[in-house]
Amino acid sequence: MRLAAIDIGTNSIHMIVVQVRPDLSFEVIDREKDMVRLGAGGLDGRPLTDQAMDTARQTLAKFKRLAESHQVDEIVAAATSAAREAANGGDFIASVQRVLGVRVRVISGTEEARLIHLAASYGVDIGTGTAVVVDVGGGSVEITLGPSGRSQLARSFKLGAIRLTERFVQSDPLAKRDERRLVRHVRKEAGGFLDTLARRGFNRVIGTSGTILSLGALAAGDGRAVTGDRRNRRVAAKAFHRLRRQLVALDLDARLQIPGLDPRRADIAVAGSVLFDTILQRLGAREFTLCDLALREGLVLDYIHRNAALIRQAEHYPDVRRRSVIELAERCQYAADHARQVARLALAVFDQTRGTHAMTDREREWLEYAAILHDIGVHISYERHHRHSYYLITNGDLRGFEPDEVEMIALVARYHRRATPKKPHEGYARLDAPARRTVKRLAAMLRLAEGLDRSHAQPIGSLVLHDRGDDYLVQLHPSGDAELELWAAGRHVAPLEGLLGRPIRFEVTGPSEGTDPRHAQQPDVPPHVPGQAVRRGRHRRVGQDHATRPARQVAERRRSPRVRH
Repeated sequence: MRLAAIDIGTNSIHMIVVQVRPDLSFEVIDREKDMVRLGAGGLDGRPLTDQAMDTARQTLAKFKRLAESHQVDEIVAAATSAAREAANGGDFIASVQRVLGVRVRVISGTEEARLIHLAASYGVDIGTGTAVVVDVGGGSVEITLGPSGRSQLARSFKLGAIRLTERFVQSDPLAKRDERRLVRHVRKEAGGFLDTLARRGFNRVIGTSGTILSLGALAAGDGRAVTGDRRNRRVAAKAFHRLRRQLVALDLDARLQIPGLDPRRADIAVAGSVLFDTILQRLGAREFTLCDLALREGLVLDYIHRNAALIRQAEHYPDVRRRSVIELAERCQYAADHARQVARLALAVFDQTRGTHAMTDREREWLEYAAILHDIGVHISYERHHRHSYYLITNGDLRGFEPDEVEMIALVARYHRRATPKKPHEGYARLDAPARRTVKRLAAMLRLAEGLDRSHAQPIGSLVLHDRGDDYLVQLHPSGDAELELWAAGRHVAPLEGLLGRPIRFEVTGPSEGTDPRHAQQPDVPPHVPGQAVRRGRHRRVGQDHATRPARQVAERRRSPRVRH
């Protein structure tokens, strides 16, 4: 199964595309980010700017196309402090769903902290101890304490790098007075919580997010970017403090010259460094560990934990179309053995009559899925369940299908019993002439296949159809008593005879359990007449007298006053 996770942050929008493994771990197969500054000027209740929202939507449109190019099964997206606080944040989220079709969940600060802790403890070995996880975003900082996979204490503070820059960085370089004001503000807002964490004790501090990763890598290299993988790199708190002092003393032009410092972060790097250094000091931490897993990975892990059964099914059914069909069938508590048998027999008829109907594998797939779903309407009520099946399929959120494909599958399933397709019927009336012909052909095959498992006991082992010029002979190889299936097939074969333009005979070619073994060896027996009781102990070849009758007469003969259409 493949997922895309999108983190719509105050500073940046990040996306990862992952392949979820059968053991419920995951592998990142693509990643992308764009620093859109969605929250710039829109924090503390102020509205998001039109320019920021337009840029964010453009980025999300690109990310969606990238995700779809990887054929992801699901896109999970979350928005944080910028959308949470802005007066028009809800309007922005609604526009993303309306324009792009991407559902975005606005998460609380506490939920954001929980998900970040989940990701950090997945990426860094905490062992049997506990860790403090710090994530510095553009609008907020999330701080948690807990063991691997679970945060015991979690808080979110409005102390993000963009927010602090807008409020406290009034000069360049930063004035000492403003630096002291910034530190006092951080201590006032988060000092009490940090003291609590220090008293509780922890084994390590983990730093996540772009700001900490970027500045941490500089600190580890004594002001120059470290080479190689930054993941799980330990950085001394003293080294970070030296970096803070260096950044505070430089103006923007000088900071832009620092090798390894992301130029897009140069303006917020001062406030970010003062914030994180103040947190480390208050915790009394001697070092911290860099972690490149954050909210987006937390979204993936949370999805995996909540949908483990679905993901295992995805491994069993890697094709999203087939999987969504099976999921709908299981939600409606379908009779799986019966559905599979009907699908198998319907496809056997389809494959052995290709020369006549000239349909493609696309229509074959519709037939198979209609067969799997044909009886799901029983979940509502047995009476009129064919119509209930139509409703459930059209409203079943089948993924991977075009709307017209869903309609075709639903209509084929709807006509597996009772009335055959008629122009005035709902749904069918909206189809053009070629589509109506396709529904008639596929429904005829499904109707016969349904009859050949009338007992729901799967007695028909195989079906072989022979074109004999004037008629078709269907040889049935039963594994049990198939008398009920022969009776039902005789009632439901007329539409297929009309499609093929010739009568159809049925022959049991092997003994059925509970019937006379001579059935398979005596070809000259009276035909079965629909509506009459089946005599046991006699061999029968159903439809023997059809060879000299035109298809329309055969269809008329098949009708019985006991069958409602």
